[in-house]
Parts: sequence; structure tokens; C-alpha cells
Amino acid sequence: MSSALLSVWDKSGLVELAQSLVGHGYRLFSSGGTGVTLGAAGVPYTEVSTYTGSPEMMDGRVKTLHPRIHGGLLGRRGLDDAVMAEHGIEPIDLLVVNLYPFEAMRERDLPLPELVEYIDIGGPAMIRAAAKNFRDVAVAVDPSQYPLVLAALERGGFTEEERLGLARAAFARTAAYDAAISNHLHGVAGSPTVYTRQWSNGRMLRYGENPHQQAAVYGAAGIAGAVPLQGREMSYNNYLDLDAAVGLVREFDDCAAVVVKHNNPCGAARGPGPLEAYVTAREVDPVSAYGGVVALNRPADLATATEIVSTFVEVLAAPDFEDGTLAVLAEKPNLRVVRMGPPVPGDEVRSIDGGVLVQRTLPFAEEWRVVTKRAPTPDEEDALRFGLRVVAHTRSNAIVFANARQALGIGAGQPNRVDSARIAVAKARQPLAGSAVASDAFLPFPDTLEVAAEAGATALVQPGGSIRDDEVIEAADRLGVAMVFTGVRHFRH
Repeated sequence: MSSALLSVWDKSGLVELAQSLVGHGYRLFSSGGTGVTLGAAGVPYTEVSTYTGSPEMMDGRVKTLHPRIHGGLLGRRGLDDAVMAEHGIEPIDLLVVNLYPFEAMRERDLPLPELVEYIDIGGPAMIRAAAKNFRDVAVAVDPSQYPLVLAALERGGFTEEERLGLARAAFARTAAYDAAISNHLHGVAGSPTVYTRQWSNGRMLRYGENPHQQAAVYGAAGIAGAVPLQGREMSYNNYLDLDAAVGLVREFDDCAAVVVKHNNPCGAARGPGPLEAYVTAREVDPVSAYGGVVALNRPADLATATEIVSTFVEVLAAPDFEDGTLAVLAEKPNLRVVRMGPPVPGDEVRSIDGGVLVQRTLPFAEEWRVVTKRAPTPDEEDALRFGLRVVAHTRSNAIVFANARQALGIGAGQPNRVDSARIAVAKARQPLAGSAVASDAFLPFPDTLEVAAEAGATALVQPGGSIRDDEVIEAADRLGVAMVFTGVRHFRH
């Protein structure tokens, strides 16, 4: 008779799986909590403590840590049979375990003594034992694997490939679980000395940044988990640009649209509705917007969809799509259409030669201190705040000219700030008289300010902090430019 051990926190699909196992002649062993669910459904099972002869103890901390359990999981068929028989150990053919929800509970900011009670010990030990002995024991660690188990039951057993696949998933789960615990416990005191991360849902991409490079995307939520509702498969560059576009459009509470090309915004605007916001953003730099990635922070409507398909857009992202909108967008079958989910908080991780850099953005507040004799007018302040949001999502060195509803000129990614300012002026398609300017970092000399003022800007926002701040403030007063220091730098390398 085959046997299975069931011990799960997440009871989804448990009863159906157990009923099928019994129907296929399996004897079931179960831990206490899982057994309560099985018993309530009338599924016969043997309590683990009855089988081992050892009661659950220490509030459930010790229940499956027993030789009769681990011997049944680790025993090699045809090699350890005599030892197993001598010690009354039954072979366990299937292990179904999912773990205490440490990852979910740590998000609740529980006190550490309470949180550690959600660190599973017996579960990972059993999973690792079963996965090590995958030739003889199948192991399922998530309800999403139950259909595979049920299919194997129907045809009389697991294939070697299925067993190995389940073992891979099992070790990946315990590795991710241990990593979550390690990172959290280290994070209590600061950055961990050993940083471990795992992402699920890996999918190969056609290629990387260029066709000669291999690439994959990992992640089941946020931009990483985005799967187009229509259109071609997302590319490596699509994911990068979509992440940049969504990151910027989320900065705005009122209706806004953003266009990104090569990881830099080439258009950003507010509007009374998504159509007006999109058209205004696109017209900031229509040449660059061609083939760009568009993100809206309001549901896309029919009018916006009609405008989108009138030109070439690679990706459109919105929180939702009104009735009939997707049918209009389907006129462009290669257009990737993505529904934006909520943001997924987490560290920013970037690879470098031999390792990674990890960055964590803690809550911060801009100081917003007027340093010139003239304070910005309300309209200028609105424009400064708009430009500041855009410049924070533009590659450094970055300068953005803006009014209260749209970016006017964007200069990005230059080795010096003056060139960024000149590029922003050159790219502007509207007069810059009365515009506001945002700089992602302090102005080390008055020259950038002078370029901005010559173009017609009347207000400027920057973090401040240069040893020549006094010179720049003096120049601003001389030129009649209202200037604000925020105390927060927005470098984006």
C-alpha cells in the first residue's frame, strides 16, 4: 500500500487531493491541524503522533521531527528496506507540505518574538528529505502542483522527469524561505552580510538588450509578472522601459500620462482625462515618442485607445481598460497591452562585476526651502513640483523644463549638467518663457542656471548643497529667478 504524508498551512485544494489519494489506495498520515480539516471532511487518516508514538509537543514545535517520518522519506527502496523494517518505518511515497507563512507575517510588523513562531522547522526538513530522495518520493510544496499530482495518480505514477521537477521546486522553495528569514533577521540591524534573493515564475525572453544576448525575466507580481493582454511577447527592453514609465506615472495623483523611450521619459503630462494627458505627453517630443512605451494612471477609454493606435506604440500600460477599448487596441496586433497592478515594494538590486548593489529607499520628505529674494508664484511652484517628479525618473545628469501640466524639454544622461540643460532647451517645442526648471542634483556653478534663464525660465528647483550655493543664489537673484532647495538629490544612474 502506498502512503502519503500531508502537513499544510494553506488548506486550498487539500480535501480534494486527499480524497483522490484515498480513492487510489493511499494511506494518509497527517499532522494535527491538517488532520482536523481532513476529519471534518470525512477523509480517513492516521495522526502522525499516533504513528510515531510521540505526541506533538512544545505548542507544535516538535511533531514530525522523528526517525519514523524522516526514515520513511529518506529510505532508499531496495537498499534500506531491511533497516526500515527493523525499525518499523513505513515508506512514504508522497509528501505534501507547505510552510508556515513567514513571508506574509513579516509584512505585518510583528514583534520579533512573535514572528519567529512562524519560522517552520519540521516542514523544510521534510521537504528537503523528500526532495533528496526524489527517485522514490514525490514532493508537492504548493497547491498549484496538485493538478500534476492528480494527473499522476490517474495514470498510475510519476515520471522521472516529474519527480525531478518537483524536487527542483522543493529546493527552490526552501531556499527562498530561508533567504526570507535570513534577510529579515539581518535587516532588523541593517543590510545583511549575506544577501539572498529568489524570484519565481522565470520565463525565457527572445533575447536581451540585443539579439546576441540571452535573457529571462523572473517574478510573479508587479512589472516583472506582467503578461500582455494582447500583442507580442514582452522583450527585455520593454520590461525596462515599462518599469520606468510606470514608476513615473505613479508619482501623480491626478490624471497623467508618461511616454518612455530607452529608459528615459520623453513626455509627461497631466490632463482632465487620459486622452488629453496622453496627447499632451506625446507632443512633448513626438519624434522620440514614436515606438515608445506609454503608461496611464487612469483606465484607458475608447478615445485614448483610438489615439494610441493612430501611431506606433510598443507597449501601453494602464490600471484598467474600459469596455470596448481592447477591441480597438487589437487593431494593432503587435501592440503589447498590459494591465498595471499595485506596486511591489522591495529593494533595488543591480548586478556589477562579481556581485550586486542593493539599494533601499526609505521614507523621505523634501525640505522645499526658498533661498532667493523672490519666492515662486503659485503657478511656478506647481510647475516646479511637476518638473521635480519627472527629473527624479530621468537618467542623470538630468534637467527638465516644465509648466504646471507638462514637461517642455528634457535633457538626460549627460556627463555634465550644462549640456543636459542645453539639450533640454534644444528639444523644447514650445517657448520656454515663464517655465520652471528642475535639476536632479545641485548646481556646482551658476552656468546651468544662466542657460535656463536665457531660455526664459523664471524658477528653478534643486537639492542644494554645493560649496558654491551662495554664488548660484546670487546669480538667481540677479537674473530674477526664484529658486527652491529641497535637500533631496535624485541621481538616477
